[in-house]
Amino acid sequence: MCKHILNAQVSIRSPCCKKWFDCVECHQEQESHPLLQKFELTFACKKCKKCFRKDSQEFEEADEYCPHCDNHFVIEALTPKAAISVEGADVRVDSRMIKDDRVKAPARNQDKITIFDPDVDADKLG
Repeated sequence: MCKHILNAQVSIRSPCCKKWFDCVECHQEQESHPLLQKFELTFACKKCKKCFRKDSQEFEEADEYCPHCDNHFVIEALTPKAAISVEGADVRVDSRMIKDDRVKAPARNQDKITIFDPDVDADKLG
């Protein structure tokens, strides 16, 4: 699998070393020689696992599909983006992700608590 293009639909056989790669960056990382560029490319569809050739000089809109299974392989590439996120269930269903178990509620009588009670949040300041 390619770490540069997340939705690669085909593998491309490099004309220089006859090895299969998902993108140009994968070839540059694994091989020491530069990629030889030719007009006729050999593809392997990742959906049906069949190989086919395309000439890039005569490339038309109909050539964007695998001739065996009609998989559309010419699509906009999804590249990985660095992000920090917290994955969890929907907080409307399960609120354990947002509840802090370290903060304990004071054991007081509920009818005596008012909004003007200063000691509820006094220890959380600063």
